[in-house]
Amino acid sequence: MVHQRNLPHIYVERAIFFITFRLKNSIPLEVLEKMKAEKEMKMLEIMQNKNLSESQKKEALYVEEKRFFGKYDQALHKYAHADDFLRKTEIAQIVADKMHEYDKERYDLIAYCIMSNHVHLLFNTDGYEKYVVSDTMQLIKGGSGFLCNRVLGREGAFWQQESYDHYVRNQKELTNIEYYVVENPVKASLVNDWQDWKFTYWHAKS
Repeated sequence: MVHQRNLPHIYVERAIFFITFRLKNSIPLEVLEKMKAEKEMKMLEIMQNKNLSESQKKEALYVEEKRFFGKYDQALHKYAHADDFLRKTEIAQIVADKMHEYDKERYDLIAYCIMSNHVHLLFNTDGYEKYVVSDTMQLIKGGSGFLCNRVLGREGAFWQQESYDHYVRNQKELTNIEYYVVENPVKASLVNDWQDWKFTYWHAKS
């Protein structure tokens, strides 16, 4: 199933998904639009390249997707603010609890990391085919957003409506993503060991 808003979403049954969702307005709109325009232009060039076979085009598109996510994640860190809500322990705990709430109900939770303005989430949908990933994300974001707003005494959207999602293609990629998720606070120089970051979870190491 393909779902389209500002970012493309491809949902595959019985797949492992790597999802990044972020606070409302955590990346300036003009910055995001520029990144997306560059990605779309590059992907169009790949698709129209008659010198590439279909398998080569598929691989090139995959590389471009990874490049886009790299810039997307860099922007999240670059535009983080000192008062981003997820820095607050009670707010991050609400989000963590909500992700654990649907473990073994809508997915098998593999890993997550809650940063100051965004969350990296990794889960396996194998065995939970009756649940649509986009619906599950609405439950996580809607439920946590409501509770976070109540604690903060604020109104309005808490999360950006869309998320960045990617289905994991093989075991090697899964391993790379697992380490990427848990090492996020280390790369941001917030801790020296990923296990020292309170809001990092990794099922394989729990």
